Amino acid sequence: MHKAPAAKITVPMTDPNATIRMPRDPNTLSNYHNFLTKHTVAEFEIDFEKKVLDGGVELTFESLTDAEAKELILDTSFLDIKDVKLDGKDVKWSLGERIEPYGAPLTVTLDKGVPKGESIKIVAKVSTTDKCTALQWMTPAQTSNKKHPYMFSQCQAIHARSVFPCQDTPDVKTTFEFKLRSPLPVLASGLPTGSHQYETGKDGKAGTLLYTFEQKVPIPSYLFAVASGDIAAASIGPRSLINSGPEELLACQRELEGEMEPFMEAIHSIVKVPYQWTQYNCLILPPSFPYGGMENPVWTYATPSIISGDKQNIDVIAHELSHSWSGNLVSAGSWEHFWLNEGWTTYLERRIAGYLHGEEHRHFSAIIGWKALEDSIKNYGEDHEYTKLVIDLKGKDPDDAFSSIPYEKGFHALYAFELLLGKDKWDTFIPHYFDTFKFKSLDSYDFKACLLDFFAKDAEAAKKLDEFDWDKLFYTPGFPKKPEFDDTMVKTCYELASKWEARISKKDTSFAPTTSDIDGWVANQSVVFLERLQAISESFTPEDVRLLGETYGYTATQNIEVLSRFLTVGLRAKADKTYQPTAELLGRIGRMKFVRPLFRLLEKADRDLAVKTFEKNRDFYHPICRQMVEKDLFGEEKK
Repeated sequence: MHKAPAAKITVPMTDPNATIRMPRDPNTLSNYHNFLTKHTVAEFEIDFEKKVLDGGVELTFESLTDAEAKELILDTSFLDIKDVKLDGKDVKWSLGERIEPYGAPLTVTLDKGVPKGESIKIVAKVSTTDKCTALQWMTPAQTSNKKHPYMFSQCQAIHARSVFPCQDTPDVKTTFEFKLRSPLPVLASGLPTGSHQYETGKDGKAGTLLYTFEQKVPIPSYLFAVASGDIAAASIGPRSLINSGPEELLACQRELEGEMEPFMEAIHSIVKVPYQWTQYNCLILPPSFPYGGMENPVWTYATPSIISGDKQNIDVIAHELSHSWSGNLVSAGSWEHFWLNEGWTTYLERRIAGYLHGEEHRHFSAIIGWKALEDSIKNYGEDHEYTKLVIDLKGKDPDDAFSSIPYEKGFHALYAFELLLGKDKWDTFIPHYFDTFKFKSLDSYDFKACLLDFFAKDAEAAKKLDEFDWDKLFYTPGFPKKPEFDDTMVKTCYELASKWEARISKKDTSFAPTTSDIDGWVANQSVVFLERLQAISESFTPEDVRLLGETYGYTATQNIEVLSRFLTVGLRAKADKTYQPTAELLGRIGRMKFVRPLFRLLEKADRDLAVKTFEKNRDFYHPICRQMVEKDLFGEEKK
């Protein structure tokens, strides 16, 4: 395993006065233990024809050592770096050999060390390349109205370095200015400050505007975000806009209008710390977006799969809004402690559900989450490193560890403390935690120390926490202890599944399915029902699958959460009438939650169709999704 430059001691070991600060993030090549980014100005022209961002960045760093560091090392990946200047002057710089999966370190050699607390400014002229892993460029034909091109970024986990040189680690937070020139409207992860300086296009090209944004709350590099295309806007609340393609705008507005402020009220009742980002807006991206949502500040990116016409999938927005506190305001210091972002966010999302709809809805969501946790752990194997809460990512790609485990196992870690201490007592800690670490990054050990310190003077709580097995929580692979859930909302789902099980496995024909079986259900009850049937789906005949889909309307549903579960039953049953609908769905949606499991199942059922479907839609998928599916279908050799 390589030893990243960031891990090297850059001062003489014989110097008794040397400042030695070791970084805790193994997934960066930067020496952020010597210099810390304080402010970033990103100035780019969005070139749809060449499919690049062309321009540069101005980075302001604070020295953390007393003139001991003689070089500044930044993360880059597949960048075309044209020039680097230090405080306005030429400087010696070099691009090192590429180290997979982290990229090539950019080393800037300093003439002299920088006293502790003083600042230096680096200006780098760069452009992205066709190997950039953060940007997806879409032709007009790939958009809904087929009129204009579209581009968007997805920098989590370590892809910001493929857009600009940076300290690409969640352990570093910087304020941002964005200056982005484009022929089409632009959004970025800051508050808009206007559009300026129209320039007439040359050689028949469209003219461009300079769109500017500012982000005064320090954020890690992975929250850098930009999107540009035929984007329209409508109001969905007093501090919220919905943005999407023009044709989809009204449907998106109907789905989300009036939903944001109740979410805000619910979460603020729990965390107490005020919302720091002024606006909370949502951008519904084209269907190739690889995630359910991305918590970019000011503008959450969301998959169009949440717009199902029935408001049944907007829990994604509750999740991303919760990230405004957990992940964005308070951030995990490295991807090894990712559960601090996603576990807290999942916990808060479910507290929102409990606040707005009752505790049975909170528990219902947790039951669905447990099934997702089971699937992820089964996929890795119960003893796999990535099934731990705190994982080892030294020399690894954080994207390879992405699953529901940090979300769900993280949720159960926090829920365990709620059960251990009692909800009322636990709730007094939550605001303290977010207030203590706001604008900062932390790791699991900081969380532990904060919790122990908060309850140190509470003898009963302190005793419980002292006896708590922290090593088991952090480092044991596999499943956490499963708590008792309120099963009020799942009973009818389980009862109907039992009837189907008797019909399928025991040939009990006394049960005749009818549409009334699911009267009054919300969509997620169908999700639970179908996931229950997945355990016996291999026993289904193709006729059983047809009856299931047609009776309950699953074959025609527009709700992808439900449709994907139904297709999973069909694929496991080897019902060939579900193969082509699966392939068609895989050509309409790029969300990895659906794409990866469905490709794995389709590959087992009909490998030729799976490979054909992937090759047909290769350019439709985001680079992150494309790389993951290639690994699933072809192994490591075709990454």
